[in-house]
Amino acid sequence: MKTNRIFIVLLSLVLLAAFVMPIAAQGRGEAKPYIAVVSKGEQHDFWQTVKLGAEAAAEEYGVDITFEGPPSESDVQIQVEMFNSALAKNPVAIALAALNTESVIDQLSEAQRRGIPVVGFDSGVPEAPEGSIVANASTNNYAAAGMAAEKMFDELKDKIDAATSSNPVKIVVMNQDASGESLLSRGRGFRDRIVELVAEETRHSRNNIRVMGNPAYIASDSPTGGNVVFIEMVVPASAAEQDTTAAAQNVLNKVREDNILGLFLSNEATVKGILAATNDGTTLGSTYQDLEVVGFDAGLAQKNAVRAGYFLGSITQDPFMIGFRAVELSSKAYRGEPVADIDTGAKFYDSSNMDEADIARLLYD
Repeated sequence: MKTNRIFIVLLSLVLLAAFVMPIAAQGRGEAKPYIAVVSKGEQHDFWQTVKLGAEAAAEEYGVDITFEGPPSESDVQIQVEMFNSALAKNPVAIALAALNTESVIDQLSEAQRRGIPVVGFDSGVPEAPEGSIVANASTNNYAAAGMAAEKMFDELKDKIDAATSSNPVKIVVMNQDASGESLLSRGRGFRDRIVELVAEETRHSRNNIRVMGNPAYIASDSPTGGNVVFIEMVVPASAAEQDTTAAAQNVLNKVREDNILGLFLSNEATVKGILAATNDGTTLGSTYQDLEVVGFDAGLAQKNAVRAGYFLGSITQDPFMIGFRAVELSSKAYRGEPVADIDTGAKFYDSSNMDEADIARLLYD
């Protein structure tokens, strides 16, 4: 009988513990898996919208995240320190938009050694060591910039076709820097598509075209001997607004002398430079009204310029989904689920379609 009583008491304690422990755990709050998101920046509206997407995914997938980036996209070493700090917190995964792949090779190797999956987002981590990046959530920047070239060419085709060696024309491409993969892809994507269109749809051949300017944007097969259609690749001294504004002003100063027909601005920083140099675009609508300008990304000032007709239009990515997919892929990767690259998409918007539902949701302020 004594043995039975002891058994009953023990059984009662076990049942009580089984009932009480979940309540206690609920009161404490179970620790969520932690994912570090290391961005290229935080200042631009684009990155703030990426952050909103990352936070939405964290809520949906039940993870905690931190989202941080350097003050500007020129601050490579600051981003490296942020990556080091993220590794020190022992996250279950890391989402990274690298400013410079070579600067984070050691950190990627360390993450791989410790079994921490790294997901690339935005431009990802180009040419990273094999196996160190499990997937990417990014825009196909090369194709998106090619879309910008097509829209601009539609407006300029007749003027380009009429160009001669004695009356040449020029199209300028402004890129914030010559190191970030997303910007390199955009500049090269626009360059290659505009060369194709000029050679295929006007009376000019590749022999009449010259790609010039920053060497990072001139490929080994780029036409460089022509003297009828010039495509100039411009890179400011830095990503700082005073430098992008100075570079934009330098282009504007040569619009008439060089017969510049079009200007492609490959990101928000170069857009802000041209807007600062033109009184928020107003002189584009007067002094430079024949200059066709196509931007990239969104932001309030850029949207206003598009709506007012100062820009022909702009290409928008889906920054919310870039952030969302980055955290989604990171969450799945740490759980051992299969992951693959995701193209988060891009669209062209102008004053005629920017209020349509499928476009408006992509245009952050």
